Order: sequence, then structure tokens, then C-alpha cells
Amino acid sequence: MTIPLSAATLPAVAARATVPAYDRSALSAGILHFGIGNFHRAHQAVYLDSLFGQGRDHDWAILGAGVMPSDQRMRDALEGQDWLTTVVEQSGAQSLARVTGAMVGMLPVGDADAIVDKLADPAIRIVSLTVTEGGYYIDASGAFDAGHPAIRADIAAPGKPTTVFGLIVAGLARRRSAGTAPFTVMSCDNIPHNGVVTRNAVLGIARAIDAELAAWIAEAVAFPNGMVDRITPATGEQERDSLARDFGIGDAWPVFCEDFTQWVLEDRFSSGRPALEAVGVQFVPDVTPFETMKIRILNGGHAVIAYPAGLLGITFAHEAMETPLIRAFLQKIEREEIIPTVPPVPGTDLDAYFGIIERRFANPKIKDTIRRLCLDGSNRQPKFIVPSIADRLKAGAGIEGLALESALWCRYCYGETEGGEAIEPNDPNWDRLAAVARQARSEPAAWLDMEEVYGDVGQAQPFRDAFTAALNSLWAEGARTVLARYAGGTP
Repeated sequence: MTIPLSAATLPAVAARATVPAYDRSALSAGILHFGIGNFHRAHQAVYLDSLFGQGRDHDWAILGAGVMPSDQRMRDALEGQDWLTTVVEQSGAQSLARVTGAMVGMLPVGDADAIVDKLADPAIRIVSLTVTEGGYYIDASGAFDAGHPAIRADIAAPGKPTTVFGLIVAGLARRRSAGTAPFTVMSCDNIPHNGVVTRNAVLGIARAIDAELAAWIAEAVAFPNGMVDRITPATGEQERDSLARDFGIGDAWPVFCEDFTQWVLEDRFSSGRPALEAVGVQFVPDVTPFETMKIRILNGGHAVIAYPAGLLGITFAHEAMETPLIRAFLQKIEREEIIPTVPPVPGTDLDAYFGIIERRFANPKIKDTIRRLCLDGSNRQPKFIVPSIADRLKAGAGIEGLALESALWCRYCYGETEGGEAIEPNDPNWDRLAAVARQARSEPAAWLDMEEVYGDVGQAQPFRDAFTAALNSLWAEGARTVLARYAGGTP
């Protein structure tokens, strides 16, 4: 029998999953969070649930907020189960279900007055957000796009903001006028220097509205950078059915995720914070070394396995890791070309960290798709791969493997697998990428001339030579033969 999840059914659900052992009626909101999606509920909400389970900091519960249509669907689903979420943590050996109760409500979606009123409430001391990279209004150069129509609208009508950042500015303006201490603005999105990016967006709007308000925000409001990590696929009917079948729990929007989680956070807060160090959050003075490690070893590693797998018609990441040539490619390029570019990270053995990454990629329960890992290469390659190439070139070190990774991306963007199957558009700039990839089949240098991707690196002769050789070989001999020559093994 399937038990529908709710506060009333928790005693029955407790026989099938771990449930909150604390009194949820004693919780009060100290955090307002924009973007109550899967990652937030598998990450920040889980840490807080664990903290509350220790009997600590019950005045730091989560109140949700949102401005997108998807936020309304999420609100409807969670309200019907008293803001509880089932999180299924999956290792290769087992799956464990827990019900989290750190969320206590959600404001009406898109209701600017209600959201700003709550942002002005002194009880709210942290405003956190997971709105995806696209939600930060970043232009092609990586700067805040003050000319975006939605941002211009918020600047023109500051009393009726519609974006997350316009709402934050309005809330801070109210607090300044009332003499209330500011809240911390804490991004939990998986983007480098997320605190700096968030600060740029908030100040970009504030400066256009009120220079004195902007100066106060710049002086008084903390925007800590943080590194977050947990692989959390999207939820569909398969996940809902699996939860009902394996655990007998009915949840309108459960979250399935890997058993690994990490959160490294700069200890800079405007008005206090929960004691998250008690549940595994690492507080550090500078998150940059941890970001560099993750971006290059994990995110770069995803790119390394993604494009050869995409060309070979492989569906899931764990299947790519079960393919000896791809796994050998990952191991060699990481150990010889990527990890050597990562500066020392406090308290971290980089080889051991890569070993954890390998196990995570190979987890068969997660079913992370190769198509997702191949997505948006025009945005990801300049962050995840090109900096490693640049550092290797500066050191006069070899870049054969990294050049091959770039050539595999180019070959993927040609739009056809090695088996002759069409690759559907998988990048916001797909039309341009496909056109350049077709040109590069006979003129490889055309690919490296995409300055927005490669910058000066694309003009470095050692890289151009290695890329040209790799791409020509891929077309002449195929991915398996080229990978075998680089990494060893049988094509």
C-alpha cells in the first residue's frame, strides 16, 4: 500500500523512511529561498534538516519564494504534502529514503508585495537562491546584463519588481528605510564565484535606482561565495513510481540524488547564520581553491566522458564509465593534464578526490544522461576545459588529451554520431556551432577561431597543431581508434 506523504502520515511513513525527529511546529523561518527545485531540496534543505534533527537552530527554517511558472507547480505539489519532501540518496549498493521537513511554507508565486514584505521582516536573515546560471542575467562576456528587458523593467518600476534581484533590492531598500539590519544574500547555484555574480546583479539594479541605496548594500550586505556539489537528476514519473514501488510512499515531487554531498562556504554573513558546520558544511575564508578543484576535475571530467560517449551512442554516464576506452581516457587526461593544473586545496588530496569522482560518475543508480553532460558546451568549455589548456600552455606542458577533448566536442557539434544518427540541437548556440563544426571538417582552425570560447588559447600554435591532428584523426579513423592511441587499449 502506498502512503501519501503529509504531516499526518509521518508516523506511518517512519516505518519506510527516516522522518524528522524534531517538532516542525516549533520551526520558524529565518531563510527565504528563491527556487525550490530539486537541487535545493537535495542539498541546502537536507543540511538544515540534519541540523534541526540535532535540536539546533530551529529559527532558521526555509520559507520558499519564486517568480517562474515552474515555481507554481512546485508550490502546488509541496503544499499538498505540508512542505515535506522525500529525498532518496542512492549509492551503487543501496538506496535510502529520508523525509525532510526544513521547509515551513512558500509565498504566493510572483506576488511582489508579499515577497517584499517578507524580505523586510527582521526574522529573515538569509536570502538564498538556486535559480540556475541563466537566472543571473549574465551577458556573453560574463558581466551582469543591465540592458536585459526584465532588468530594465525592474529599474523603471522598482515598486513592482518581477525578477529575483529586483525583489531583493526592494527588500533591502525597505530594511534600510526601517533601520533593520540587512540579510545575507547567499547563492547556492553551481557557478564560479556565485557570491560575486549575485552581488553584481543586485548592485547593478540598485545603482540604476538609488546610488545611496547601492552604496549601503555594497558596504553592509554580505554575499558569500560557495561551492556546492551533488548530482541530482530531474524528477519524472519513473522516480515517483520507483518511490511508491520500493518504499510505499506517495510524493508528488520526490528528489533522487547520489549519496555524495559537499558544501564549502565563505564565512561572511550580515546577520548571523545557522551552525551548519555541525552537519558537514566547510566554512573557509576563500572558496576559490575548492571551486577550481571541482570545476576542473569534476565538471571538466564530465566533459571528457560526455563527447566520446555522445558520438558512440551511449545514453548514461555510468555506461560511459563501463566503456574501457572512455574510462581510460578520463583517467589519463585527469592525472596527466588536468589535476596538475589545480593548485593545492586545503585539507584535500587531489588524487583521492578524483577517485571519489570516478566512483560518482560510475554510480548506476543516478542515470545521469550523456545528453545532459553534453549540453551547453559553448558556455561550459570556456569555464571547465579552456583554463586547464591555458595553464598547460603557460607551463610548456603537453595538451594532447585536452586538444582531443576539444576535437571530440567539435565532432559532436557536427550533429551526427559515428553510427550515423542525428544529434539533436543541444546548445543555445547550436546553429552556429554546427555550422563552424562543418567548416572545421576541412579547416580545423575555424573551430579555434571562436574567440568567445577559446580567447587567446585558440591562437596558441601548440594547441592549434594538436587540435588539428586530433580532429583530422577523428574523421579519418573514428573515436575508438583515436582514444585507444591516446589512452591505450583496444579500439
